Amino acid sequence: MDEIKKQMIAVCGIDCGSCDIRNAPSDPKAAERLVSWFKDQGWLKEGEGIDEVIARSMYCMGCRGDRSVHWSSECWILRCCVDDKGLEYCYECEDFPCLRLKEWAKGSAGYTEALARLERLKETGPVDH
Repeated sequence: MDEIKKQMIAVCGIDCGSCDIRNAPSDPKAAERLVSWFKDQGWLKEGEGIDEVIARSMYCMGCRGDRSVHWSSECWILRCCVDDKGLEYCYECEDFPCLRLKEWAKGSAGYTEALARLERLKETGPVDH
């Protein structure tokens, strides 16, 4: 797998390539969706937009990017997989899939798909996905 594709799949299996949080700084439509969501959550005030999102580093450069610009720099999966075990993906762990990862995957359809993606990667290895 080349470096670009490696950059697009998070250690937890999330497809960063389709993520508005990651794409907002360079994709106006993603920025519009993200700003709208942040306003719905109360994280941005009326009149604030993508400039404030960027200024506050409220976007993500991916797990392998600068962690000061990461949606969840304190992510337990990132810490466990990369920091503690020195792995690139959770599926490389001898405990994969661990109970904690299985519970995390129940949190949303996106997380469920991320776990399924990791399971496929474990079977096939890191190829086009």
